[in-house]
Amino acid sequence: MNKIKAGIIGGAGYTGGEMLRILVNHPNVEIAFVNSTSNAGNLISDVHTDLIGDTDLKFVSDIPQDIDVLFLCVGHGDAKKFLAANPISEDIKIIDLSQDFRLHEKSAFENREFVYGLPELNRDKIKTAKNIANPGCFATCIQLGLLPLAAKGLINKEVHINATTGSTGAGQSLSTTSHFSWRNNNLSIYKAFEHQHLNEISESLLQLQPSLSDALNFIPQRGAFTRGILAAMYLETDLTLEEVQNIYEAYYSAHPFTHVSRNNIDLKQVVNTNKALVHVEKHGGKLFIISIIDNLLKGASGQAVQNMNLMFGFDETAGLKLKAANF
Repeated sequence: MNKIKAGIIGGAGYTGGEMLRILVNHPNVEIAFVNSTSNAGNLISDVHTDLIGDTDLKFVSDIPQDIDVLFLCVGHGDAKKFLAANPISEDIKIIDLSQDFRLHEKSAFENREFVYGLPELNRDKIKTAKNIANPGCFATCIQLGLLPLAAKGLINKEVHINATTGSTGAGQSLSTTSHFSWRNNNLSIYKAFEHQHLNEISESLLQLQPSLSDALNFIPQRGAFTRGILAAMYLETDLTLEEVQNIYEAYYSAHPFTHVSRNNIDLKQVVNTNKALVHVEKHGGKLFIISIIDNLLKGASGQAVQNMNLMFGFDETAGLKLKAANF
């Protein structure tokens, strides 16, 4: 089978490293180049040391155009700056992992129109898209917990969300709240009710339930672990537990990475995989929903590769049959 050629911008960071780990073993992809201005000339395996023996590629500073797809593994605000400074052939498909093009009002850039890349919401659009805005990690986890309800027009009360993310969600750059000595054995809340991912979550839910008007109350937390997100959500409903379980199982029946568990779930079930697990419970008149993902895979690079698979007509799971680190 002919392979497509992929380029990676920002290959030295967390999402770039995860992209490399997936693509180096992807059956349909050849990594054409990995760009990093700070590491140009260095072996990739000198930066991502777990890739010793897997690749002899070096980081480059140029941007070859003889590729089929370009992954932008860059910080928020940097994707738009990159594209403005580096014209990319319109024949090259782009998958952007920043937040620059996720919202409807920001989805167009010059002659490019970006499709919001949540397969469980927009799979058919993704298949024909030339440009993808990869969803945020918190946004992915929370949406997967709520999409089946929105699809049935059942979010008619306020939703209360408490979600905790691992330290890799903050990126590789050092900050006060990412140092081990601060983060370890610690827990903190940030951007309560104001997190930037709320906007894309709301747009997706409105896409399925245009009548949605009730508030999403989101409390994000920094967890004392490296990777993963657990979102715990609740809202009032008259539905029985069996009705809710049937709605969720029907919604995700055709999606290979999102699974509804009738047993309680824990984060280690999804860490190092592209899986999302959802569990629902009823407590009196309240519906309680737990959703879990790996923030660097289903929340970033794994989902980007899933989108690439859909865009090029590959098996949606190609390169993504990964084992959880369960102990």
